[in-house]
Amino acid sequence: MIGTNLLGPEPTLLAPDTEVAAALAAGTDPEQVVREHPESPLAWAELADRAAAAGAEIESYAFARVGYHRGLDSLRKSGWRGQGPVPWSHEPNRGVLRALYALRRAAAAIGETGEVDRLTEFLHGADPQAISAIEAAQ
Repeated sequence: MIGTNLLGPEPTLLAPDTEVAAALAAGTDPEQVVREHPESPLAWAELADRAAAAGAEIESYAFARVGYHRGLDSLRKSGWRGQGPVPWSHEPNRGVLRALYALRRAAAAIGETGEVDRLTEFLHGADPQAISAIEAAQ
């Protein structure tokens, strides 16, 4: 069949989250950004990162968990069916991938090893370079 990808699902490419990205780049407090854009996995990932940096592991886990679920919502709205590439190279995908990474990090901090393994597999399936790219960006 012409046009069918025989290697698997097409990559999921999310729409830009320009308002959130601009607000965060301008230094707006991530709490305020979440209040204005609670659907944004990027905003929740920022909150999770801030909590982790402050040593607030439980808060980081909670923020990252919300970001994870908001990310799944975003992926599904864009046609993702539970598997397939979500490339880090497509900048709008980074909020979702960062939320997944933040949840993985927070799960490790509280000793939830099964969740760490599951999220590591999820991130590798989304983009094998995502973990190293996120770590390099931090």
